[in-house]
Amino acid sequence: MQALCLITVKPGKVDVVVEILKKKRKVVKQTMVVTGRADVSVILKGNMDEINQMVIAFKKIKDIVTTETLIEVEVDLGW
Repeated sequence: MQALCLITVKPGKVDVVVEILKKKRKVVKQTMVVTGRADVSVILKGNMDEINQMVIAFKKIKDIVTTETLIEVEVDLGW
């Protein structure tokens, strides 16, 4: 299972947060600084429990303000 986590951080703290996120290699597969409503985008791979635990761990990082997690789903459109 994959998920995309959009993270907003406190002003001036993007570099600090990215370095912390890069150390969480078990579930975090890619970390990107992005433009738009989020500051950082993280691709997560694992089972639902691993992804859930990682997002909970993100919220414990003091410089993270908000997270939004988009979980991949498979849809059979019948085509």
